[in-house]
Amino acid sequence: MSLPAQLAQTLSRGIDALGLSLSDDQQRLLLNYVELLVKWNQAYNLTAIRDPQEMVTRHLLDSLAVLPYLADGEEGDTLDVGTGAGIPGIILAVSRPHQSFTLLDSNGKKTRFVRQARRELGLDNVEVVHGRVEQYRKAPSQIICRAFASLSDMLALMTPIMTDNTRLLAMKAASTEEELATLPAQWQGHHHTLTVPGLDEPRTLVVVNKA
Repeated sequence: MSLPAQLAQTLSRGIDALGLSLSDDQQRLLLNYVELLVKWNQAYNLTAIRDPQEMVTRHLLDSLAVLPYLADGEEGDTLDVGTGAGIPGIILAVSRPHQSFTLLDSNGKKTRFVRQARRELGLDNVEVVHGRVEQYRKAPSQIICRAFASLSDMLALMTPIMTDNTRLLAMKAASTEEELATLPAQWQGHHHTLTVPGLDEPRTLVVVNKA
């Protein structure tokens, strides 16, 4: 079996295991994204993961696991803070073509790659912003990010752009009730244990909103 066929099989089986429904075209776009990532990674060091098979599991399926918790609506947009190489924003945008996504990162070489991926994949629902969250001024409907600090520290950074209705979705390796208990009084959080097909490591999504 050729490597591309193996990748397609891993992705398709993973999508089925997650109980999701993505068209053949969407799955093709996701695999095209992996091909782009492999190509650019040789020069730009976008991700520490080099193996395409691992990219399918650790980038594509890991991101798709949060899809059921992402609010589904055409109104408003989703801000991916610290998107890096477009993870999870590119993957979610492919999966939800009717929703708007803004992908924010302060690393210039990574936002250059994400802009190129946006063009090559034809993702009209994606805007790429090179900058820091502290300088961002728009209030999104929801914010998603791979956790880069404690929940309290993340909220301190993002509170200026969060309205009463904004949800923060933090992708973490693990989360505890003790961490949720340290949130400021005006916030409430819930953690959801995720199972990523092919990945034997803990994954948690913490959803935080105004109490």
